[in-house]
Amino acid sequence: MFNNSFNSKYSNVLTIILIIVIIAILGLIGFLGYDFYRKYYIDKDAQDFMEQYEEQLQNNTIDQNTVTTDNTISTIIDPLNEVTTSTGNNNTSNSNKVQTYKGFNVLGIIEIPKTGIKYPVLDKVTTKSLEASVAYYYGPGLNQVGNTVIYGHNYRNGAFFGKNKQLSNGDIIYITDNSGKRIKYTIYNIYKTTDMDAEYITRDTNGAREISLSTCTDDSKGRLIIWAKE
Repeated sequence: MFNNSFNSKYSNVLTIILIIVIIAILGLIGFLGYDFYRKYYIDKDAQDFMEQYEEQLQNNTIDQNTVTTDNTISTIIDPLNEVTTSTGNNNTSNSNKVQTYKGFNVLGIIEIPKTGIKYPVLDKVTTKSLEASVAYYYGPGLNQVGNTVIYGHNYRNGAFFGKNKQLSNGDIIYITDNSGKRIKYTIYNIYKTTDMDAEYITRDTNGAREISLSTCTDDSKGRLIIWAKE
């Protein structure tokens, strides 16, 4: 009697544990499935837009337009922690009529062959813009002399700057601006820093064209910074 009762309780416990494990596995599969499903549509939307964008560049149908922005900066904060609008000046001497993507003006396109990403660069850093693509934060503007900072989220599914940790010195980044100019930048410095460090944002490039890419580290406690120069 005792053995039968013990075996019955033991069997019930195992059944409960098995059910919990199955539910946990199904939940994990569903979570990961949603994550990659979301990346698929992020990349598809971006690709559809960029095909249209590049076609217009090739056909020279983007009319000349003037974009004016405030060229002053009062405080530097980390927009991946506390998201705000862009500071600095994203006006470029070769600016053209700006196309929009998900409600934001597009300044150009960033391509990183090693990680297989290609996204529009939006004109300001906000919560919504960083959910849609990568975004300009500070500097003279895409493909202009000086240091231009671009922010992007580090998503687990690899979208946006989620694969930046795979990059190394010598890897290539391409930036295309609204004039159709496409410039190759070579990575020469990669490091992690705190979310309070803003020195890379205002750094002097000594008259060279450079870009700085910034994203969260995997543990979200710091920043992964990449410098690249023409």
